[in-house]
Amino acid sequence: MANDDLQRFIDELRARVSIADVVGAKVKLTKKGREYQGLCPFHNEKTPSFTVNESKGFYHCFGCGAHGDIIKFEMEANGLPFIDALQKLAHQAGLQMPQLSAKDKKEEDERKSLYEIMETACAFFERELRMPDGASGLKYFTEKRGLSPETLKKFRLGFAPNNNALMAHLKAQGIDEKDMKELGLIAIPEDTSRRPHDFFRNRVMIPITNKQGKIIAFGGRVMEKIEPKYLNSPDTPIFNKRRNLYNLDKAREVAYKEKKLIICEGYMDVIALDRYGFGYAVAPLGTALTEEQIAEAWRVCPEPILCLDGDSPGVKAAMRAVDRVLPMLKAGYSLQFLFLPDNQDPDEYLQAHGHDSFAALMRKTSPLIDILWRKYTENEDSSTPEKKALIEKTLLSEVAKIGDATVRSYYAQEIRSRIYAAFRRTPWQQPVAPVPPAPRMPVPPTSKMPETPPAYLDDIPLPEVAPQHRKPQPDHPSQAPRKFANTGSPSNSGPFPDTASFSGFRPSFNAVPLSGRRPLSNSASSPDARSFPNSGRGASRWADTRTLRPALSHGIAAAPETLRQSADGECDKNLRFIIAAGLVYPELIDEYEEQVLSSDIRNAGLKNLFAAMADLYREAETPPAADELQQQLAQRPEGAPLDSLWELDMLKKRSPFINDLRKNIDKLLLEDKLRSLEEEIKNVSAELCKNFTEEAYLRQSALKKERDEILAAAAEPED
Repeated sequence: MANDDLQRFIDELRARVSIADVVGAKVKLTKKGREYQGLCPFHNEKTPSFTVNESKGFYHCFGCGAHGDIIKFEMEANGLPFIDALQKLAHQAGLQMPQLSAKDKKEEDERKSLYEIMETACAFFERELRMPDGASGLKYFTEKRGLSPETLKKFRLGFAPNNNALMAHLKAQGIDEKDMKELGLIAIPEDTSRRPHDFFRNRVMIPITNKQGKIIAFGGRVMEKIEPKYLNSPDTPIFNKRRNLYNLDKAREVAYKEKKLIICEGYMDVIALDRYGFGYAVAPLGTALTEEQIAEAWRVCPEPILCLDGDSPGVKAAMRAVDRVLPMLKAGYSLQFLFLPDNQDPDEYLQAHGHDSFAALMRKTSPLIDILWRKYTENEDSSTPEKKALIEKTLLSEVAKIGDATVRSYYAQEIRSRIYAAFRRTPWQQPVAPVPPAPRMPVPPTSKMPETPPAYLDDIPLPEVAPQHRKPQPDHPSQAPRKFANTGSPSNSGPFPDTASFSGFRPSFNAVPLSGRRPLSNSASSPDARSFPNSGRGASRWADTRTLRPALSHGIAAAPETLRQSADGECDKNLRFIIAAGLVYPELIDEYEEQVLSSDIRNAGLKNLFAAMADLYREAETPPAADELQQQLAQRPEGAPLDSLWELDMLKKRSPFINDLRKNIDKLLLEDKLRSLEEEIKNVSAELCKNFTEEAYLRQSALKKERDEILAAAAEPED
C-alpha cells in the first residue's frame, strides 16, 4: 500500500473507532466530566489515575506516564506489532485494510519468517543442552551458577556445540544460508576458500526476546576464561541492541506491581536476581546503557536502579550513564545508583549474603545528583581559587546539558549549594547601598522609538506607586529580595543553605505566594523529584500560565507557513523584552539565565548581550544595581544592541512590579516552546506523508502529547 493510502486509512480508523470502546474492553471506565477514568492496565494501582479523552482520541496515565491513541493501546496492551494492531482495529470498525503492495507483503512475510527461524534456533540450543555435547554447559548452569531446572526452562537457556550443528539443522528445515547470515546465526567468511560456520560455538546460550516475548537475538557465554566472555548477535532486521533490554518482557509486569526496576550489567545477573525474588531486573545487551534503553526503562519505572559492581569498571559505567541521561532528565524521571561492595556482581553478592541483605542495599541507593557531584569533585584538586572555580564551572556546564528547564534549575541550585558548603563559599551578606541613578543613555538619531508599545506590554499593570520610590518591604511579594537577601542569620542568608543537604531547603521563589498550591506528593530527595509540575517553582510557573491559552492562540492557530516566517521575529521580540526586564530588575537574569541560553536563540547579537549580562551579574562582588549594570554593558562590545533596545525605556516608564514581569517572561518562554513544538510536529508530519514509518508515527504522537500537556496546564483555571 502507498504511504498516503495508509495515512488516510489510519485517519479514518481513528474517526470511526471509539477509543473509549477499545480501552473499555480491557479497563473498567467511569465517566468523569468530559473524560473517562479507570485503573491503569500498564501498572498496578488502587486509585484510578488512567484517563481516556474521547474528543482528543488519546489515553493518559498520570501514574506511569503511559500515553497514546487507539493504535498504540492495541500494540502495548495486547503485545501486537503495528500492522497486526491496524488489522484488528479495522476488523472492529468494519473497514477493509488497504491492500499491501507486493513489496510490503514480501517484507511482512519475511519478518514473520525471521521470527520463526529464531524460534527454531532457540529450540535447537535448548535440546543440545541436554545432549552429551552439552554436558559441560549443563554443568556450568547447574553446578557453578546453581540454576534449577525451572530456571533453565523459564529463561530457555541452551548450548551451542562446536561442530556447525546449528547450520546443518537449519538447512534440514529448508532455511537458506542467506537468512541464517542475516539473523547472525552463521558467519560467511569473505575468503571464498573458507566455508561458512556457526556464529556461536561451544558457548552456553541465552535467548533475547522483544517486549512481546519473541526471540530476536542470542547472547553466548564462554565457560572458561576466554575472550570475549560474551558474544552477542549483531544488529539484524528484527534486533537492535541499542533499543532492547534483556528480560523486559518478563520483568515489565513485576516492575509495574513493585514500582521498581533494576538495571544490571549482564544476563546472569538478571537470572540470579530473578532466582532470589527480584523479578524486575533487566540488562543492556553488551553495550553501555543507551538513550533508547533509558527511555524504554522509563516506560516501566520513572526511577530505575542502576546496579553496578563496586570496582573501577562499575564506577566508569555509572559515569557513562550520567553523561547519557543528563540531557534526557525530566520532572520525576531519573536514575538511582547502587554500588555493590567488595567488587562483587549481583550473582556473587546474592550467593554470599542472600535476599534480605540485597533488599537492604536497595534502600540505600544514590540519586543521580550524588554521582554527578562525585564525578567532578572526587580526587580533584581544589587547593586554589582557580581550581575551585574550574570545578564549579565544569559542574554547571554539565547541568546546562539538561533539557528540561525546571529540572535544570533545581540541579543548578543544588550544585551551587554544595559548592558553597564544600568550598566555604557564601553569598553576599551585607546590604548594598543604593547607587545614584546614572544619566539616561542617549538614543542615536537613527534609532526610532515606536509610537505605541507592543501588545505584550499591555499585560503589565501599572503599580500605584513606582517601586523605585518605595522602600523594600519583605512582606510584599513584588518587593521581596530574590537573591542577595540578609535575614539576619548567616545560615539563612542568600539563596542557598550552608549545607549540601537539601533538608529544609526552600528555593527563593517560594516567597511568592500562590493560591491553591498543592504540596509535594513525592520524595524531594533529588532535583528530579522536586520538579513535578505541581511543586516548587514549577507549580508557580504553571499556575501563572493557566490563563495563557487565549493569549497564545495567535501562535497555535496560525498556518504553518506563517509560523515559519514569523518564528525568528517572534523569538527576537521575546528575547528583547526579557533582556529589558533583566536590566530593570537584574535578579531576573539569574532566575532565567539557564532557560534563555538553552533556548533556540537565532539572533547572535541578542544572545551575546544576555550572556554578557549574566557574566557581569555573576562576577560582581556585590549585586549590581540596574543603572550600574547598564553602564558596564555599554562599555563592552556585546552591549551594542542596547542603543536600539527601546523596550528598556518603555519598561522604565511603566515601572512594572517584578512579579508581573515574571509572569510575562514565563508566557514568552512558553510561547517559544510551543512555537518550536509546532514547527517540529509540522516537519514530522511532512516526513510521514513522504514515508510512513512506525518510528515517525510514534515521534509525532510524543510531540503532540507534549504540546497538549503544555496547553492543558496553561488553560487549567486557577483554584
